[in-house]
Amino acid sequence: MPWNAEAVSIPPAVAGFIESTNSGDVDAFLAGFTDDAVLIDWGREFRGRAGIARWNLSDNIGKQAHFELIRVDETAPGEEFEVTLTVTGNGYNGTGPMTIRVDGDRISALTISPS
Repeated sequence: MPWNAEAVSIPPAVAGFIESTNSGDVDAFLAGFTDDAVLIDWGREFRGRAGIARWNLSDNIGKQAHFELIRVDETAPGEEFEVTLTVTGNGYNGTGPMTIRVDGDRISALTISPS
């Protein structure tokens, strides 16, 4: 079982984030974020879709990142999830947590912290 399926199902926004990254679909990736979303990657902050597009190019799809879902835990009912992924590609490689806040079927905030 690759994630904590008994505790929580994978939210559509999180599934879309993983699927669009793994398929290299930049348009779907960016559409998965709210207009005013914020992404914080080890203290570096990217705001709005334009900022997230820069991060995507420098750290994610632009580096051929591939995600394997390890675990999803709901930390605020229906709103916030801690997602553990194994990342491989031509950039960061390793396993660690991300905190993802969702607004409906899109991501409003994503924080990547050192594990």
